[in-house]
Amino acid sequence: MRIIGLDLAITSAHKAVVADETGKFLTPVFSVATWPRDLAAMLCRARQGAAADLPLTVVMEPTGLAWLPVAVYLLLQQVTVYLVNSQQVADLRRYYKKHAKSDRIDARVLAKLPVVSPEKLHPLVLPSADLFALQRACKQVDWLITHITALHNQIVALDRVVWLGGWEAFVFGNPFSPAARWCREHYYNPMTVLSAGTQTIRQAWRASNLDPTDAGAWARLLVALAKQVVALYGNPSSHVDFGALQAEVNLKQKWMAQFEADRDHWRLEVVRPLYRRLHPSRNLETLKGVGQDSAAVFLSFIGDPKRFPNGRVFRGWSGLVPRSAQSAESEAKGLHISQAGPDLPKKYAFLDGDVGRRWDPQLAKIYYDQMVHYGKHHTQAVVAVATHLLDRILVVLQEDRPYELRDVDGTPVTVEQAQRIIAEKYTVPDDVRQRNNRRARRARAEVQAERQHARREKRKGKSASFVRG
Repeated sequence: MRIIGLDLAITSAHKAVVADETGKFLTPVFSVATWPRDLAAMLCRARQGAAADLPLTVVMEPTGLAWLPVAVYLLLQQVTVYLVNSQQVADLRRYYKKHAKSDRIDARVLAKLPVVSPEKLHPLVLPSADLFALQRACKQVDWLITHITALHNQIVALDRVVWLGGWEAFVFGNPFSPAARWCREHYYNPMTVLSAGTQTIRQAWRASNLDPTDAGAWARLLVALAKQVVALYGNPSSHVDFGALQAEVNLKQKWMAQFEADRDHWRLEVVRPLYRRLHPSRNLETLKGVGQDSAAVFLSFIGDPKRFPNGRVFRGWSGLVPRSAQSAESEAKGLHISQAGPDLPKKYAFLDGDVGRRWDPQLAKIYYDQMVHYGKHHTQAVVAVATHLLDRILVVLQEDRPYELRDVDGTPVTVEQAQRIIAEKYTVPDDVRQRNNRRARRARAEVQAERQHARREKRKGKSASFVRG
């Protein structure tokens, strides 16, 4: 067997080196471009002095999407490809070259990985074109949601500055209702609101016909709030340009509306049709908490569920397992999760787990035990639930059968029975939530630090008295 360590680049040539099965380098580091003739020449060079059918292995990192065309070509040539975690490469590089990093060093380290740690490498299995398209579409929807949330927060922050927090609290309730969006376009300047008056604003809103069910009763509240704003900022204000702020908030609102339309298009016209075609049974949605959009994420990222020989390997891939630190008889607790693997399945497993534990008694018990018996806060408890939810997702995909809701003893239950069981046995008391939340933990840590400091100062005082005595 020959091993090719291939350090990928995005704008420049890749770096490659060939080693044998013992890790001995057979070639110097050489350059390779992403062209069929260059990749074919790389394979020929790797087989020099050996049989033409000698098995080849290529090890590379997932650098952007530069790996995809290379991987497609190599797999078509029956070459085994390993796409390794960048952290593994960094750890091994620090062992070989602690104070140096270069593309040439990385290529050599990649070629060493199958020799040093073969059990941690898993052959790359590319998804079908449809699965890959679904995965990219899921990422696109998530990108849009992230930017919508950012714009949402920026607009609300401006509302609270201009309207002193009253825009949401006293006038509209929902800061992104049709009326609130319309007012940002036409009546965001409090001086304009006062000069127009209640009746004019109400008539203009009705004429827009954006929401026939809303008669514009909020107009009176908006005018009253504008009086308070003007009383604080002055009329005219010497420090705040309300016209410029209205132009800024309208630009952000325009972007947000476009992103929302794009999100709905990608979700309804791309993601869901692809998902239903690739997973016609829709058994994933029988898991409580898992909807169409999250099911599409799990389906597209997991790909072939048979590639995971057991749950332990799958959990390692998901990254929802805690790090470990054990030495002799001591073992660290409460460490962060490893966060290996793709981010999107972790995100949706967390969100779906938080919903699922309210409907599934088995998940509810896991959450209850983490909060009540182990003293975890909400986020830690939901991560534990998310890990078990992913186990169920893998089994549903591997066996392609619906999930059956069961009690903790394995007895099948209806949705109504499950709700009663959770309410009676697995509802976390409010005092436990207060005890375990981050704020309470931080307060306890601060008190503990103050006590330790006081004890140290007291010991210092006693030592000083002993010296003087």
